[in-house]
Amino acid sequence: MKKTDLEKSKGLKIQGQMRQAGVPGRFGQGAAQVPDRREQRKLDQAAGLVPFAAKLHAELVKQLQDLATAQGVSLNEVADRVIRAGLKQEKE
Repeated sequence: MKKTDLEKSKGLKIQGQMRQAGVPGRFGQGAAQVPDRREQRKLDQAAGLVPFAAKLHAELVKQLQDLATAQGVSLNEVADRVIRAGLKQEKE
């Protein structure tokens, strides 16, 4: 048997093993659990959430991110809470 034939049979063996291997979770059923952007937008709209973009100073954003990680909640929740508290304080 020639060296090229030997390498070719090794390649076929590897291809066969790859075909029999399972599909990784990120491409299989686990991928279906994360909603795509359109579905996420519909879920947000149903919850009464509206996208809102604002430009903030970097130090303020860093403080908000640190607060979110310290409390173990998302940045959206922290921003919502801070804005509500600020608006409530403005009314008083």
